[in-house]
Formats: sequence, C-alpha cells, structure tokens
Amino acid sequence: MEYNVGQPSLETVVTREVDRSQRAENRLLIGSLVLLDAVSMSIGFILAYIIRFYSGLPFVQVDPIASLSFYRALVVWLIPVWLISFALFHLYSPHHLLGGTQEYANVVNASTLAMMIVVFAGFLGPGLVIARGWLLLAWLLIIIYVGLTRFLVRRVIYFLRAHGHFTRPTIIVGANPEGQAIAAQLASATHSGLQVIGFLDDERPVHSEVLPGLVVLGSTAALVGLVSRGEVAEIIVVSTAISRERLLDIFQAFGTSNEVGLLLTSGLYEIVTTGVRVRDFGSVPLLSVDRVRLTGMDAFLKAILDYSLALIGLVVLSPLLFAVAIAIKLDSRGPVFHRRRVLGINGQAFDAFKFRSMVPDADAVLRDDPDLHRHFQDNYKLRDDPRVTGVGRVLRRASLDELPQLLNVLRGEMSLVGPRMITPEELQRYGKWGTNLLTVKPGITGLWQISGRSDVSYDERVKLDMYYVRNYSIWFDLWLILQTIPAVLQRHGAY
Repeated sequence: MEYNVGQPSLETVVTREVDRSQRAENRLLIGSLVLLDAVSMSIGFILAYIIRFYSGLPFVQVDPIASLSFYRALVVWLIPVWLISFALFHLYSPHHLLGGTQEYANVVNASTLAMMIVVFAGFLGPGLVIARGWLLLAWLLIIIYVGLTRFLVRRVIYFLRAHGHFTRPTIIVGANPEGQAIAAQLASATHSGLQVIGFLDDERPVHSEVLPGLVVLGSTAALVGLVSRGEVAEIIVVSTAISRERLLDIFQAFGTSNEVGLLLTSGLYEIVTTGVRVRDFGSVPLLSVDRVRLTGMDAFLKAILDYSLALIGLVVLSPLLFAVAIAIKLDSRGPVFHRRRVLGINGQAFDAFKFRSMVPDADAVLRDDPDLHRHFQDNYKLRDDPRVTGVGRVLRRASLDELPQLLNVLRGEMSLVGPRMITPEELQRYGKWGTNLLTVKPGITGLWQISGRSDVSYDERVKLDMYYVRNYSIWFDLWLILQTIPAVLQRHGAY
C-alpha cells in the first residue's frame, strides 16, 4: 500500500502500538523517581528537624519532645505537596527527564513553590505554627538530596542507554549531509536516548546504505506506516532535505500528536554548536544564536575548574618552572618564553605562552628550506624538526613546554581542556567547522592530546575537536584531565 503524507488519512493516525518494553521502562523510571524523591524528602525533613532542634545552633529553641508528633504528622502531608509541585514542574514527565542543569533548576523551583505553599498555609491557618528555621533547612536539604539522587539516576540511565535500554526508536527524514551528520552525532552520544533506526529519503534508493549500519527504509511516504505500526517513537525532520510543502504535510500529520515526537532541525547543524533560541519580532519567530557554546552553570563550573587547578598548578610547579627557565637560558641564546599568536573564543587573537623549545630564528630556518616548509604545512608539526634545541626536545617529550599556558588560563584566554589551539592561518583548514571551533576556549589538553597528539592526522584532529565541542560536559573535562596524565607519561606523539 502506498501512503501519501498529504492525504486526509493521516489525521486518522491517532493511536499506535507502543512497544511494551518501552512503556514498562518509562513506568519503572518514573516510579523509581517518585520513590527516591519521597525518600530524599523524608531525609531532608528529618535532618532539618535534628539540626534545628538538637544541634544547638543559634535558632529559637522549642521543646523537641512536644513538637515531635506535630512535625511527624506535618511531614506526612508535606511530602505529597512536594511531589505534586515536582509534577507541576515536569519532573516526572518522560520528555523533560534527565535534562542536566535544567532538571536541577526545576528541582529548585518546585521546592520553592512547595515551601511558599507551606508559608501561605501557615499565614492563613492561625493554629499552624511552623519553625521557620526548620522549613528553610528542609527546603535546602531536599534540593541537595533530590539533586544528588537525580544525578545518580541519570548516570545509571546513561549507562543503560549505552546498552540499548531506555531508548526511543528514531527515524531521520532526509539523508543529505546534515541528516548524516545528525545521525553520526546521535550514534556517538548514546546518552541522548534517541536510537536512530534508519532514514527516509525521496532521492535515494530503498535499502541503500547511508552510514555503516543505517540504510534508507523508504521514501517519506512510508512514514505513516512506520508510525502506525509502532516502529518509531521520534521523528527527526531535516528541514534542508525536503520541500517546504512536504515539511508542512508532516507537521500537520504529527506536529500535535501525543503518540510520536516530532523534531525539526534548524538547518544550522554544520554551522552552529551554541544554543539556539526562538525570539518573536512582530509575531515573526526568528532564531537567535548564542555567541558562545557554554553558558550558565556549564560556564560557571568550567571556570571554577580552570582557575582553581591552574592556580594550584602554578604554585606547586613553580620550582620546576624556575629550573626549566634556567635550563633554557643555559642551552641557547634567546628568550625563555615563546609567544605564539593563536585564536581564542569568538576568533579573538592572543599570545599563547610556551617555554621556548626552538632556536631564536626558527621561522627563518623554515622559510629557507622549501621541503621542510612543505612538510610543516601538511600537519603544522615536524617529527624531526631541526629547529628544536637540545633542552627543547626534552621539554617537548615531557610536555613541559606547555606549562606556561597555565598563565593563559588565569588570564581567561584558554581553558585546561578544550580544542587544540590554532593560528589564524590554520583556521581555513577547518573549513565549515571553523566557526564551531571558536565558540569555546582552546585547551592545554583535550581529545587530541590523549589520542596520539602529533601522530593524529590533521583531519582526525578536526573531528576530535568538533566531537569535544558538541559533547562538552564538566564530567567530560574531568575525564580528559585524568586521561592526560598517562598520555603524557607514555609520550605518544610527543615531538
């Protein structure tokens, strides 16, 4: 049977057989969250009671024995109030769960609403006298304990998703380069919960392979059949791959459906890695693009990590830095530091500090040797570089030449972890990805550092940098810092 996305029969597709295991997994997740939240709230209320009435802190004291039964009965009523408030903030909605910082923000907002309800009830009820210190402590402790349990649950779910559980079968409508890039990104980001099962495309033959393991399952007309048979839970429509008329047909069919999720690409995947917001100007919805990749809590946590570790590193390593400076001066004439002009966030140029590891006239040596210059242009690295000094070779092998970049971190120009720094001349090598690269600060270490450093081809470096930019998290940064230690000790690709 042939389906036409524009036919009225699409409006009859309002029911579908959702895979039972998926429904069971959703019920298990939500039920577990409700139970864990209730336990966390109970712990918060109990600990707040102990701190308020037994710790001897400078709060107004009441008789704890006389108030124990009152607070026990009060908590029995308050836990449902808190749970209802959590539900109002979508903390038990499958489409809003496991959202990282947004989920934590919802926990804070929901707890604040619940506390305000209690305060308002105390104001209206003349016989309801609640210790303000206890209520404030309970509010804070509930946020902490619920946030902690949500974090642990998210780690468990991410692990299970990597093994095929708690995922939603997803079809991508459009197999053009943007659709392929999105499929590849989702395949690498197993924590997303979207499991791409294939493509629908009007230009490619059925069963033709688009990416390893992913083929074209049919034309866009086959979408109705896939949805009605319950084979798809999410639809990603690549707006650059289909006509406007077909896009509107698909939206009219599934845009308001409760049975399947519909996601539309912005058409900016290859250009933008930052956040995109919809802004309304004269009733015209327009996309607004953030200038930087990291904002809000992500930017705050990364700054804390950068500044604290950089400052500690400079203090602890100061004797070593002093010894290296003396060795450089004794080995060859010239300055101790080399300033390399590179590009930072938003394309702002700055001088990256390094211990000088080359002869002072290194650029002239490169210009005077055409073969050497040609090899350098291939990867911007030379395995047997005649310009490197004796001390410089040791510094490079041990990665000590990059330690002065801790100063760049304290100056806000670099990060401990990030993409590889590049010169203005190198930017053209990144092609369409250049704009993405400059949405975050370059790093002293990164994926390229632990993946072979100079042994990695230039094209592979670009892919590693783009993977980091698109998949940033504070935990990714911590993992990369830990992986850098053995990478430096093993000295792979260090020359």
